[in-house]
Amino acid sequence: MGLRDFHERHLMLFLVAALLLLGVVMGSVAHAPLPVTLVAAVVIGVWLAIFAVRERHARRRHTSTN
Repeated sequence: MGLRDFHERHLMLFLVAALLLLGVVMGSVAHAPLPVTLVAAVVIGVWLAIFAVRERHARRRHTSTN
């Protein structure tokens, strides 16, 4: 298994986890108070933003070495 395959598998696992967490949070939105919902939304948004920055950095590093 090459490094690219390893990276792609982790990417898919991360996206599945993020979507699963989003689904759970969205399902509980109907029962949770607004402040709790907003905090959860911010946490998920920050998590996804950090992921996007890391992916962009990794792709730039990968393309510059080839």
